[in-house]
Amino acid sequence: MAAPPKKSLGQHWLKDAMVLESIVDAADVNNGDVVVEIGPGLGLLTEELSKRVNRVIAIELDSYLINELARKFEGSNVEVKEADILRYDLTSLPVGYKIVANIPYYLTSHLLRIISESSNPPSSATLLVQQEVAERVTALPGEMSLLSVTAQYYWHTGLGPLVPAKLFEPPPKVDSQVLLLQRREQPLFNDVDTRQFFRIVKAGFSQRRKKLRGSLSGGLAITKQEADNLLVKAGIDGELRAQNLTLDDWHKLYKHFFN
Repeated sequence: MAAPPKKSLGQHWLKDAMVLESIVDAADVNNGDVVVEIGPGLGLLTEELSKRVNRVIAIELDSYLINELARKFEGSNVEVKEADILRYDLTSLPVGYKIVANIPYYLTSHLLRIISESSNPPSSATLLVQQEVAERVTALPGEMSLLSVTAQYYWHTGLGPLVPAKLFEPPPKVDSQVLLLQRREQPLFNDVDTRQFFRIVKAGFSQRRKKLRGSLSGGLAITKQEADNLLVKAGIDGELRAQNLTLDDWHKLYKHFFN
């Protein structure tokens, strides 16, 4: 008998075969790939992945499901590991691995930060997440956030299939969508200290309701006049808010603040 989903782990089982297949299609995986699946649950997505790729590493936190999965995939190309992905050593994985996962909503922002900053990031990540989060990650200037700036700094981002809540067991309160992340082969900017770059970005988003001169002044501990001077040098209208800026705009602010 299938294990009931655990609310504490944000588990929602997706059993629709066509949707599972569409997620794997969106991931664009092939026989030569090593795929890491996070939170395989009942192993339904795992089965579909195992048909398409050379090796699947299924990382599960639920100890009950670990035993079920180990029995289900014994002798196959699926390696089941009991671990918390947020503490997993990504450097132990082969270079160029891919991530495919239906992940709990609470995990999304933490996971994005970890795989973005890892010294051995995946070459791609195909994540079924809350629709609103997928849209935030792929947002355009005017709707940008710290999350979208962070994701787009490291990844080419896109949207895959929409998955209605009714297809899950139990149904979550909102619909889900496939988020597509393709790692940038080269850094977006070659002359950037990433930590300092995000110091500027975080300052800009520190007081979202304020215009840039106010949020940069408070976030960087500079006067409003200094913030105005910085914006003028960068050629950016101080009347704008952080969500209006492009990544190139943040780069200009970085260059004029630290040079």
